[in-house]
Amino acid sequence: MNRWSALLLPLALSATPIAHARDCSADWVSAWASSQFRPTGDAELPSGTLRDQTLRQIVRPSMDGNRIRVRFSNVAGTRPLQIAGASIARAQSSGSPTIDAATSMPLRFDGRAAVIIPAGADYLSDPVDMPAKALETIAISLHYDGEPEQTSHPGSRATSWHMPGDHLSDATMAGAAHFDHWFNLAALEVEPCAPSRLIVALGDSITDGKGSTTNGNDRWTDVLAKRLQADPQRPGIAIVNQGIGGNRLLNDGLGPNALARLDRDVLAQPGVTHLIVLEGINDLGTLTLEAPVSQAEHDAHVARIIGAYRQIIARARAKGIKVIGGTIMPFVGNGYYHANRDNEADRQAVNAWIRTPGHFDAVVDFDRVMRDPVKPERLLPAYDDGDALHPSPAGYRAMGDAIPLNLFD
Repeated sequence: MNRWSALLLPLALSATPIAHARDCSADWVSAWASSQFRPTGDAELPSGTLRDQTLRQIVRPSMDGNRIRVRFSNVAGTRPLQIAGASIARAQSSGSPTIDAATSMPLRFDGRAAVIIPAGADYLSDPVDMPAKALETIAISLHYDGEPEQTSHPGSRATSWHMPGDHLSDATMAGAAHFDHWFNLAALEVEPCAPSRLIVALGDSITDGKGSTTNGNDRWTDVLAKRLQADPQRPGIAIVNQGIGGNRLLNDGLGPNALARLDRDVLAQPGVTHLIVLEGINDLGTLTLEAPVSQAEHDAHVARIIGAYRQIIARARAKGIKVIGGTIMPFVGNGYYHANRDNEADRQAVNAWIRTPGHFDAVVDFDRVMRDPVKPERLLPAYDDGDALHPSPAGYRAMGDAIPLNLFD
């Protein structure tokens, strides 16, 4: 396989028909996805919240497609998940449960309205003949039969609505309660009518979008998706965000570690051709979270982080995927991790490995884009959301704008 040379960026950087449409690809591509896992702490809903409820969730596909199918997940479940019914429609906006009732269609599962998803499993709906348009808002509604165990993506930065009973075809869901999480919703897949490629962004809260605008769709992955769709040479490139807040390479945190979820969240995504890896800042920060450690422990930790990168690269390349490394951004000044010069030295060592030609297939130097040139161990104030760790919406825009689109050619 031809490997790319490393690139360092400058600062400027059923009742529903199941019939194939003519002249379209027989292959499916993930156009939107979220990493699903068992929520904990504040992210876990009180018992009974979703019992016999209809839950409406809003997503945005990142590329066009002639047909759609939805992948529901019970990955964290210990017993079967019972869904009484589901539907799909065009949404009025990202921040409203209102749908265009004329576009509402039931989802079917092997021709049936209801489905029982085994514990730990995902389940695809039957395809629906509903053309998807890139960056439009799609509402997916599901009606739970009984109380579901919770499998979710807590950091949605998108509002979901729920209310008792069957409201699958309800145009407005007036009076619905809401929260900012996705539940049991792993992917929206599309059938494109032209050759396509898929970028998967694997990361932590900086990829998940902490500090971005709720319902604003201004994560760095959203910025990149808009750029790809605006480029007449690259409309057939999709991107999905598989970031999890607090995620680490080496240990579980808020969700399973990156190596543990690589197969499901990256390698199993239909159509994947490129992987952007932006992970490691939480590994660096947690090393000394409770107490200082010896230099030998710092060195061993850096070596383990690099070993994890090597594993990701090897496993992705074995599937023909080009792997792009993102350098780790500054976090000195963060009150939670209280990084010192030893943590900064670790970050520099990891970034030096990422930048070295021959390791990743290409490099996006987020560090150079986001750091303060006067205090390079810190984020540029204009790009800092205020905690010296997470970008502001302006910072996310700078990250998304810094990625050369020719990396995906």
